[in-house]
Amino acid sequence: MKKVGIMSMQRVANYGSFLQAYALKQIIEELGCSVEFVDYHVGKTLIEEKKSILGQKVHKALNYLIGDGRFIDRINFINHKRLFIKNYGDYLGISDVENFNPILDVLLIGSDEVFNCIQSNPNVGFSLELFGANNKAKRLISYAASFGNTTIEKLMKYKVDEEVKKNLNNFDYLSVRDKNSISIVKTLINKTPSYHIDPVLLYDYMKDCKKIPDKVDEENYIILYAYPGRINKEENEIIKAYAKAHNKKIICFGGVQKCCDKFIDCSPFEVLSYFKNADGIITDTFHGTIFSIINNKKFITLVRKSQGSSYGNEEKLTDLLTRLKLDKRIQYDLRNLDKLLSENIDYSDTNDIIKVERSKAKAYLADSIMKGWKSE
Repeated sequence: MKKVGIMSMQRVANYGSFLQAYALKQIIEELGCSVEFVDYHVGKTLIEEKKSILGQKVHKALNYLIGDGRFIDRINFINHKRLFIKNYGDYLGISDVENFNPILDVLLIGSDEVFNCIQSNPNVGFSLELFGANNKAKRLISYAASFGNTTIEKLMKYKVDEEVKKNLNNFDYLSVRDKNSISIVKTLINKTPSYHIDPVLLYDYMKDCKKIPDKVDEENYIILYAYPGRINKEENEIIKAYAKAHNKKIICFGGVQKCCDKFIDCSPFEVLSYFKNADGIITDTFHGTIFSIINNKKFITLVRKSQGSSYGNEEKLTDLLTRLKLDKRIQYDLRNLDKLLSENIDYSDTNDIIKVERSKAKAYLADSIMKGWKSE
């Protein structure tokens, strides 16, 4: 039995990071491998944010506490973040004890934004371990890895392009999930990586995962899935007006917003059930978009452009939706909210594309993990 380690964003306390990690674990176990998650040592951030004398975690909690939305929802959100790994880490086989540099047959880096090294997040920083440095595996591969909003220009600006290039050359197999990442790899090492879908699209959650309940306790609702502070005043007002006009409750996941009627703290599997039963979804996140797609729901995706050192999502969201022939869901404001959440979406082409991509991705994982070993 091959021993496979996954180095991902498995300790990030949000539903997308969890569900992509769980999905990849399930697919690899189906190959007959044992799977464990591998941690990385956090590096120094290349983009500096203003320091808080309170510490980053306390500063964030205070921002959540004084933010928009009902006070009880803000408290529930803080507890949701605080207890996320404790409540759901067992599904991934992770605990408070971190797993650094284990001896493995294969180290797989991905999915999620594991290559997004030009960012201010102090929980990630610039860590070459996310590019395979210092690993103790016989084979190094990636699956649907992403540079996020790190671009080749940013790598050069911060003078880390040569270090990244050196480490990318050590991979036995390279797979990314977006065209920005393909472009970076081609520019740095003159190789074209494989182009694969995110694990939440790869694993057929709605058919194969028995942990997802059929029904939820709410009805007649729309979902707003966005992180705290990302829905501005005007957007909140438009969403509130839409919900009132259509007699819908606004349920929030991912963060509490001003227009939120109720923030729900539930398991990652229950979230997918809420998406399945929703009357519409508004999101500005990558995985919120995917949760909508795998349930074939009416949705709108707000795309955010990077400005200065701020975090944008344009590269990954436009790539995802264009690739799946859902370009009309790409919106930079909410002026068309009523129209877009009222019209039916023809998912026939999208579902056909996902079916083909699942087959390609599973073949890649079987080849990169299982093939070519000498008999022992």
